[in-house]
Amino acid sequence: MTSAAAGAAPRRRTYDALLQDIEADLRSGKIKLGDRLPGERTLAENYGISRASVREAIRILDAMGVVRSSVGSGPTSGAIVISDPSAGLSSALRLHVASSRLPVEDIVQTRILLETWTAQAGAARSGGEAELEQAARLLEAMDDPAIDRATFHELDARFHVALSSLAGNAVVATMMESLSGSIVGYVKGAMDAMESWPEVLAVLRSQHHGIFDAVEARDGELAARRLREHIEWFYQRAREAVPPLPTP
Repeated sequence: MTSAAAGAAPRRRTYDALLQDIEADLRSGKIKLGDRLPGERTLAENYGISRASVREAIRILDAMGVVRSSVGSGPTSGAIVISDPSAGLSSALRLHVASSRLPVEDIVQTRILLETWTAQAGAARSGGEAELEQAARLLEAMDDPAIDRATFHELDARFHVALSSLAGNAVVATMMESLSGSIVGYVKGAMDAMESWPEVLAVLRSQHHGIFDAVEARDGELAARRLREHIEWFYQRAREAVPPLPTP
């Protein structure tokens, strides 16, 4: 390989121009949430690229949570701008956790860092009644005696995200949702493997109520401490049931 070749810039992908223009249009407000992107043929003609390249660009935007694609024809087909940032980030993190590049333990430590901060920030911030009401409804649903493990896990994740939203920081709330989604497979596997699930469930319910009471009382320090204890306690049970894969 010649030195010129070694220093050459990476080849530009044919759909990059389309991605960059959509990004620019979102920043300027030309494209807004809920808007439908033009059809494949129109985009291909506008950017001088093949329809295959357009489809590749739309698939990337779909995976990133920027658009939602629908198949078929007519007024309901095409890609709609939705902007769900946690979807793309969660998928990427989950794949890297599965490859053992990102250790589950590091994900858990990051969750503790963010959740304890949001507990204290949320306590110092006025408002948040809607998030508290949502957390209370989730708490009540998790108390259902007939609840199964999968449903409890889903509600549990939503409960933590609702509490983290009290801080009023959209980036942190998105990261929380993404971190939770990144280890969904590991947590589900651990729950399924826990032979003492009824006892674990009773402890989790008690911990959730304690956390909620502290949050509702706007006691950020107490809420943060209870959140840390809760996450560390469950993670220890999970490690006993399903040890994480070693980091390469």
